[in-house]
Amino acid sequence: MARWVLHVDLDQFIAAVEVLRHPELRGRPVVVGGDGDPTKRGVVSTASYEAREHGVHSGLPLRTAAKRLPDAVFLPVDRAAYEEVSETVMEVLRSTGAVVEVLGWDEAFVGVEVEDPEAFAWSLAGQVREATQLDCTVGIGENKLQAKIATGFGKPAGVFRLTFANWFEVLGARPTEALWGIGAKTAKKLAGLGIGTVRDLATADPDALAAVFGPMTGPWLVLLACGRGDAEVDDSPYVARGHGREETFQRNIADWSEVAAEVARIAGLLAVDLASEPRPALRIVVKVRYAPSTTETHGVTLAEPSSDPAVIAQAAAEALSRFTGRRPVRLLGVRAQFEKGARLEQCWPYRALAIPVLPIPGAACRSRRGRGWRAAAGVRR
Repeated sequence: MARWVLHVDLDQFIAAVEVLRHPELRGRPVVVGGDGDPTKRGVVSTASYEAREHGVHSGLPLRTAAKRLPDAVFLPVDRAAYEEVSETVMEVLRSTGAVVEVLGWDEAFVGVEVEDPEAFAWSLAGQVREATQLDCTVGIGENKLQAKIATGFGKPAGVFRLTFANWFEVLGARPTEALWGIGAKTAKKLAGLGIGTVRDLATADPDALAAVFGPMTGPWLVLLACGRGDAEVDDSPYVARGHGREETFQRNIADWSEVAAEVARIAGLLAVDLASEPRPALRIVVKVRYAPSTTETHGVTLAEPSSDPAVIAQAAAEALSRFTGRRPVRLLGVRAQFEKGARLEQCWPYRALAIPVLPIPGAACRSRRGRGWRAAAGVRR
């Protein structure tokens, strides 16, 4: 039997949970975010499909959402309710005997060995619906990258297979931003190099990209465009590399002595959280979002790991002192990091570099002169 990676993504999860709790909202535009008051600062956590038709989406400021869709129903975030439903879904996935790697409340990778992945996917979606009354979309691939992208083509409540066989047929002419792992900034940078589509990127010179993006990231971008990615589904429990607290203020704080006081207060709340965390903090990072939306961060590495509130407060104050701008502030955050940065080879995008780049139908991915990227990628001439 063949090995497959499935990506299960619950459709409009948070909004769907709220509609189940409030059946009278079915068919109406529902927006969930903050405390449910669109006159306050905050962002949209999720929006129903009815709201998305009007340009309301996750991450949009609540006030903007209200302007675009004043008749929408705004609801507060209920974390406990979403976690409860999410756990039910994950248990359904695990009950199949498959390996399940949880990515968040509403999505997970599932590793299976089956002859008919579509049949398995439809069965899985049916079991999730029977247990929760929620719809999900399932993407099928030969690795996580393919499965994750495939989900977007299956929504809503569908199944889609994306493999090396149809990779360029589906994605070749699409912009590089269609690839999981490439955002707007990277896409813009690639466009500046004359690389506009996935096929363009797949046929780009890895050495040239290494000169622009770095010796690991440049070649990885080419592999990404060729559909290469990590195929190992890991069911190890997720362990957070850090924990933070942040707060959005309903009015901008212009007085930086008040900013310092707020950072000290938030650092104190963080210290209380860390009292139940067995791992001490290695680094403290302060986040400042200036009005209207510019964000900056600075961090301080502790002399030795600690969870001492006084040490955390002092480190937060030191990190804040590194901010040179004294503009009005709308958001502050303090975060403790428990681990040093993950080693490059432990991050899935870079683990893809260990996969030999073999010929792919329809692709012009090919080895080029230069030792660095080929050695990392295990490329065979």
